[in-house]
Amino acid sequence: MQIFHHVTSVREALGKERAAGRTVGFVPTMGNLHQAHIELVKIAQQHCDVVVVSIFVNPLQFGLHEDWDKYPRTYEADIAKLQDASCDYLFYPDEKEIYPNGMAEQTRVVVPTMTDVLCGASRPGHFEGVTTVVSKLFNIVQPDEAVFGIKDFQQLAVIRRMVEDLCIPVKITAGEIFREPDGLAMSSRNSYITPEERPRVSQLNESLNWVREQIEQGNREFLALEAEAVKQIEAAGFKVDYFTISSSRTLQPAAHDDTEITILGAMYTQAARLIDNVSLTLG
Repeated sequence: MQIFHHVTSVREALGKERAAGRTVGFVPTMGNLHQAHIELVKIAQQHCDVVVVSIFVNPLQFGLHEDWDKYPRTYEADIAKLQDASCDYLFYPDEKEIYPNGMAEQTRVVVPTMTDVLCGASRPGHFEGVTTVVSKLFNIVQPDEAVFGIKDFQQLAVIRRMVEDLCIPVKITAGEIFREPDGLAMSSRNSYITPEERPRVSQLNESLNWVREQIEQGNREFLALEAEAVKQIEAAGFKVDYFTISSSRTLQPAAHDDTEITILGAMYTQAARLIDNVSLTLG
């Protein structure tokens, strides 16, 4: 695996790959890699000739009082996992490389739809930071295909919209949620969960699946289902950020005649904010 810290050098290396007719797959990450990240790498390997992973803990997508300074940085372990997965390239820039004129002066990319609800409502400016850095990374790597985890369903939808709106020639592929044995979605923030909380955090996934089963059985009382799910999560000892039954396409509250539905939830443990979702198609 070749490792690059600078835009010019990684562009030069990937330019040679493209000149040789090879397709480039890309998996952007913030490091602290786990098996779910490696599964995304495997998807990119199945679809493309060479695969690039980036590691950059993007300060632009963290708000005030969020955990940028505490976010786990496990560079050596990340390298070992990527090497074991036969990744071809790692792009590991520092903040000055990505924001050479400083974050305050950085040109921003804003997707005006789907960014002020769900995670965007509780994390103002978060998606502006995501779309800005992802657009920069797309310009640097110039991949044919980029793979994102569906656990961050809203992020995936926003990036797809950005690519469509800006005519960016990158195919966006979704990787399924990779879970722990008890159903908890794998996340870099799972390391924040205390041992006392750990047996109970699967409640978010359990409530999502309960609501899915209710809808599949014909229950269309969406507001009542959301309220009951919130009670379930609170009874397990957690604070709910949001729990919503949404249109998969727009992320707006689902209508009774919607056929593509995604149920999304976010909750707070003592030191982590966990998100998860499940989708269903109705006939």
